[in-house]
Amino acid sequence: MDLLDFEAQGLYFEEPDVVGVKELIATAAENYADGDAEQPLLKAYALAPESLNVLVALNRFYYYQHRLDDALAITTKALAVIRPKVSFPENWRLLELTHITGAPSELLTQVRLYLFTLKAVGFLNMRLDNLDVSQAIFEKLVSLDSKDRIGAQGLLELVVKRKVDINWEQQHVES
Repeated sequence: MDLLDFEAQGLYFEEPDVVGVKELIATAAENYADGDAEQPLLKAYALAPESLNVLVALNRFYYYQHRLDDALAITTKALAVIRPKVSFPENWRLLELTHITGAPSELLTQVRLYLFTLKAVGFLNMRLDNLDVSQAIFEKLVSLDSKDRIGAQGLLELVVKRKVDINWEQQHVES
């Protein structure tokens, strides 16, 4: 299946949100330079903890603040919000190509969002030096995406190279 061959439907940012959430996200964007963006985002999260608009905004905020543990927690939450919409297994390790190919065409936008969010989880784990988890995620994505539309192959190569470098460094430190 070509993950680029679909018509975009049901984009997360087009979904309606609880009253006030859009305004809080806008306030956070306006206050980012002043360092006052987190409180409006947390208020938005309290109002709509399953809103992908809020989760994406929080993820970006934490990522750009280099708060990678917080970004990972929010991205993992987003994955859990998307998963039931596409009827994927609770554990991403159990995801198979048949889950993707069997998804109705009107859900392909959400399928791609799930896969890109899983890639983000892998990337954040890579940045946090959780290389085994990161490698497993990228291997899963590569196995599901033969045309590398999600772009996990290059990240998998980086993780494998980093693990080789770490092993080399450890062997030479011990010598």
